[in-house]
Amino acid sequence: MREKTERIVREWSESCDAEVSIAVLGGAWKPSILTLLGEHEVLRFGELGRLLENPTARVLTRQLRELEEDGLITRTVYRQVPPKVEYRLSELGTSATPLLVELTRWGTQYAEQQRAATTVS
Repeated sequence: MREKTERIVREWSESCDAEVSIAVLGGAWKPSILTLLGEHEVLRFGELGRLLENPTARVLTRQLRELEEDGLITRTVYRQVPPKVEYRLSELGTSATPLLVELTRWGTQYAEQQRAATTVS
């Protein structure tokens, strides 16, 4: 578990448990990474980058490391030339899938309402 996540879990009250979810799942590209891994099961770094429409390598690397440290994905390194690294959801990451589906559903509804409100104004 990342130090930041561990601190939040340890120090925040139970009334803030939703904040733990946001701390773990929030971040540039994290929901999209988890969703793609759920759809494709196994992806390599370059494949993830292309499917996400090319985030910077630095940002993608950081998000993957945080997801790995928090136990949501696993990283498998194959000792070959060139090196091959694969990412997949862990059991914990798979358990977040229903939450991501609901977040997507809510986000779609919210965006549609905001677009409609902007069009009417």
